[in-house]
Amino acid sequence: MKRRTSWPRRLWRAARGSLWPLPVVGVVVAIGLGVALPALDEALEGADGSSPLTFVFGGGPSAARDVLAAISGSLISVTGLVFSLTVVALQLSSSQYSPRVLQTFVTDRVVQLTLGQLVLTFVYALSVLRTVRTEDAGTSAQAFVPRLSITVAYVLTLGAVVALLLFLGHLARSLRVETMLRDVHDEAMRTYDEELGSDPDGPGPVLPGGRPEPVVVGSSGFLVDVDDRVVARAAEQAGAVVLLEPCIGDPVLAGVPVAHVWAPPGSDLTPVRVAVEAGLRLHHERSADRDVAYSLRKVVDIAARALSPGVNDPTTAVHALSHVSALLGDLAHRPLGPAVTVDEQGGTRLVVPQRSLESLVRLGLEEPVQYAEGSPAVLRRLAGVLRELAWRAPDGRLDTVLRTWLDRVCAVAGRTADLDAEEVRGWRTDVEDALAGRWRRAWPEGAAATERTLQG
Repeated sequence: MKRRTSWPRRLWRAARGSLWPLPVVGVVVAIGLGVALPALDEALEGADGSSPLTFVFGGGPSAARDVLAAISGSLISVTGLVFSLTVVALQLSSSQYSPRVLQTFVTDRVVQLTLGQLVLTFVYALSVLRTVRTEDAGTSAQAFVPRLSITVAYVLTLGAVVALLLFLGHLARSLRVETMLRDVHDEAMRTYDEELGSDPDGPGPVLPGGRPEPVVVGSSGFLVDVDDRVVARAAEQAGAVVLLEPCIGDPVLAGVPVAHVWAPPGSDLTPVRVAVEAGLRLHHERSADRDVAYSLRKVVDIAARALSPGVNDPTTAVHALSHVSALLGDLAHRPLGPAVTVDEQGGTRLVVPQRSLESLVRLGLEEPVQYAEGSPAVLRRLAGVLRELAWRAPDGRLDTVLRTWLDRVCAVAGRTADLDAEEVRGWRTDVEDALAGRWRRAWPEGAAATERTLQG
């Protein structure tokens, strides 16, 4: 039985998956500082216009205006440059690796913090600029120079320059495929920890007997979240049990059954249908927040793109398959049972299915096996993935599945001229040994070695 997703977690996931929250926070902070610091400057200024902060900024109103105008003008240009570089990076990532890695780049904390720093400095400089006053002979107002505020603007500008330099270095690293694979891998592990946890599955839900009533929805999209409280509460009031048809991440089509409902004869299921319509959160694209298969899908896309004739990069495919092996090996020890919502009496009210380990293995291996023909390095790595999964999977859980995939890999290897039959037979032996809890050492007997002395 899985824990329910609370609304603070949903709010945090939405904020984490968007580009705008941190820049908006920067704007709010900038306005607050732009109002508070000039007020502090004015409070510290004496009646004769003297200020104890002259040492931090000794210029007059004209110099203050020039400094703040230069800061605000340059920062908005730099912000446009950062946006342009970000768009170029997104285009390169989309064409070279996979369009689905764009989400990972947009949610990058370095990109968000850099934009937040630049926007904060720009808005702060504008806010302080409006408080600078020159002495007017026609009024009694004295000249006012917010010296502390200008100094803070200078410090923020230095921080913006440092942020820009760090962003450029980060951007160069982010365009490397190894960095993208690592980011997607980290994204997957966050999803596994939040959505699956590590506690073992409890007993499966007991569904009522009889014929269920199908429920449809009026809109289409990818299922990215379920408001289980709304659906379960409506099911409890109707004395019903709701079983969703799609998993998180599956497409939902209008007019096609999306759930099955068991209810007492004569029950009014209209509130349940309305709750299902309102509780399913549909979006035009998948999200990795609750979808345990989406990050794996991204890694497989990178591997498949690397094996395409237009790219022809088997090294990238081999690296991607290493991440596939690590993710599937971790999933083999995670609870993959359905998420069950119960009422106060412990009765089942809502069941949200989860993807099976077999389907996740098929997702991770199907396309790489299909496109690996003619690439010995990729086929060797696929055999290694099967061996590693055979070692990591619980006893008997994946034996049949792994043997089936091994047959497919060996069949593709038989059509690849550069692989001899003896090597392919060795793959079978290695996988069978791993399934039996044995791991053949790779170091050959009698191999020469270089002796080194351990120093203190």
